[in-house]
Formats: sequence, C-alpha cells, structure tokens
Amino acid sequence: MAEARQPRELFYGRRRGRPLRAGQRERQASLLPRLSFELPESGQLDPASLFAAPVREIWLEIGFGGGEHLAWQAEYHHDIGFIGSEVFENGVVKLLGEVERRGLGNVRVYPNDARPLLAALPPRSIGRVFALFPDPWPKARHHKRRLIAPATLDRLAIIMTDGAELRLATDDPSYLTWMLQYATAHPALAWTARRPSDWRERPADWPATRYEQKALRAGRQPAFLRFERRARPC
Repeated sequence: MAEARQPRELFYGRRRGRPLRAGQRERQASLLPRLSFELPESGQLDPASLFAAPVREIWLEIGFGGGEHLAWQAEYHHDIGFIGSEVFENGVVKLLGEVERRGLGNVRVYPNDARPLLAALPPRSIGRVFALFPDPWPKARHHKRRLIAPATLDRLAIIMTDGAELRLATDDPSYLTWMLQYATAHPALAWTARRPSDWRERPADWPATRYEQKALRAGRQPAFLRFERRARPC
C-alpha cells in the first residue's frame, strides 16, 4: 500500500474568484502559455534562460495580486527580468492585461505555489524580492501558513545575491510584529530603516497597489519594510 501523503500547509487561500470574461479567457489562452514556465525535472532553474534578451538582474515577486506593482516595476526597469508567482487565476489574468497593454517583454509568470519555485532557484540568483501584503492568516491556528517565516527567510537568504533587497508590506498589526520579529532576527538580513518614515511612508520607487488603497480606505495604515541581504563571508 502506498504511503498516505501528509496534508501540505498552503501560503494561499482560494485559486479562483469571479468567472473570467471572454476577453480575459482569450488572453489567458493565448498569452499565459508564452509567459509561464514549468520547473525543470533536474530540480534547478536557470532564471536568466527564461528571457529572450539578456537581463542585468532577476527580481522576484511572490503573490503579485493584480499585478499592478510588478507591471510598474517591469516598465521602469527594462534591463531587469521579472518573475511573478501567483496562484489566484483572476490576478494572473489582470497581470497579463498589464503586460499586453504596456508591451512588456521582461515578465515571466509562475502561476502556482511559490515554494517549489523558491526551491528550484539557484543560490545568489535573485537581486530583489517583493512580498507585498501577503495573507496575514490572522487566526493563531493558521500562523504556520504565513509566508514570512524562518524556513522561507532561510531559503530567500540562499537565493538572494549579496546586497539584494527584500521588500515586505502589510496592513495587519499582528503580521507586522511577526515580520519584524523573524526578519530582524535573521542573521542574513539587515533592516535598512533609520527613522520612522522609512517604514511608515512608501518609497517613490514602490508604486501603490489596489490592496494598499483598500486598506487606507478602511482606516488601516500599511507598513513598508526593506531588508538588505548581508554580504557573505569571503
């Protein structure tokens, strides 16, 4: 008898929302196959090989939501290759629309759980990581599903280049405390904030997202955290 599989804790909730409109379904069918990719059977992915033109660095966004942040970054950084991971079908289709509208050639999509992708990326391959407004999983019994946790930070520390930046955002006070607890304690990461405005105000090169605007309308104040990957010992 085959061994029973243990249930796997997920970083995400549902995969689908409203039914896609005809135009969205067409975009999904025509554009997603060209931008998405499968992980190699060998187990390690060469991220630079995903892009037709050479790129200076690879940046990764985990859980890109509607894709407006990723698309903005890709439009203003043509020499950077962007990989976005998102399981929510409606969010993926929204990003495809932004890619099409802005004529972006430097975006690739992994429409699945981010963990296999993180495991497949080689050491020192990612120049910046974004994890903006991940699900806070507010109930205590669900805290183990939170994306920002020691195991994820350990993996990010491996794949990030020296000096690479990790950008986090949340509007949940409990998750903010959690993020600071684990990220500031990680030996490979240095919090770059020097004054309260460094985390209370969104930097100019960090565009607003729909989720941030929704939080502000509801009276929730987002926090914007930046960490730098410390240089490895020689």
